[in-house]
Amino acid sequence: MKRRYFLAFIGSIVLSCLLSPDINLFSSTITTAQTQTILVSAAASLKDALEEIKPGFEKAHGNIKVNYNFGASGALQQQITQGAPADVFLSAATKQMDALAKAGLIDTTTRRNLLTNRLVLIVTKNSALKISDFRSLTNSNVKRIAVGEPRSVPVGQYSEEVLKNLGILEKIRAKLVFANSVRNVLAAVETGNADAGIVYITDAKISDRVKVVATAANNLHSPIIYPIAVIKASKNPQAAKTFAQYLTRAAAKNIFEKFGFGIAR
Repeated sequence: MKRRYFLAFIGSIVLSCLLSPDINLFSSTITTAQTQTILVSAAASLKDALEEIKPGFEKAHGNIKVNYNFGASGALQQQITQGAPADVFLSAATKQMDALAKAGLIDTTTRRNLLTNRLVLIVTKNSALKISDFRSLTNSNVKRIAVGEPRSVPVGQYSEEVLKNLGILEKIRAKLVFANSVRNVLAAVETGNADAGIVYITDAKISDRVKVVATAANNLHSPIIYPIAVIKASKNPQAAKTFAQYLTRAAAKNIFEKFGFGIAR
């Protein structure tokens, strides 16, 4: 009998704790369950801008954490096609987004053109080669020209178009050194491993070791458009949509423009 009363007494104490507004034994579990982490696969040229955007987004949306996977747009597209996890894709060209759309891998209702960019020719800050424009790349004293691999790196695709439209691609083909991302093109010029390189203006702006000597006319290459979309297989689609929407707001736009991006219309 005493044992029955004792158990009833203990049970009443536990029940009181569970019902008390001041004691929440499950608070940490609930908080963890409500926090969502999304993975954003984004073109390498967006790294600095997106890293600066991240704290503001996470402050505004405390239950969403953002991780990034930066790389060449073509490589990221292949990762997603092969089933690698991703919640949002931000490409440096429409080609890769079109491929994912054709494969039925993106939520097409979330796709939009987000940003634009410009293509520039860079040399090292102290270059003595007198490279003043794209045609200067045919000069005999220019030995190595860094460009993106055109099949997987959008900046390489745009670069090839410019060189072809200027009629100099075949003249300088033997000088071309291919890189697997625009940041590697930049690094090749910074370190002196290439005499010149073709990158986005946004990449040139983050380096104090290179200078811009020419900007490609827009009619020499396809429009440089950065599309964004939520991946259909996202495990946190609403959080992914929230992040994609945030990138269209003034706070994010101001940061993109600071780094030299244009806002797509």
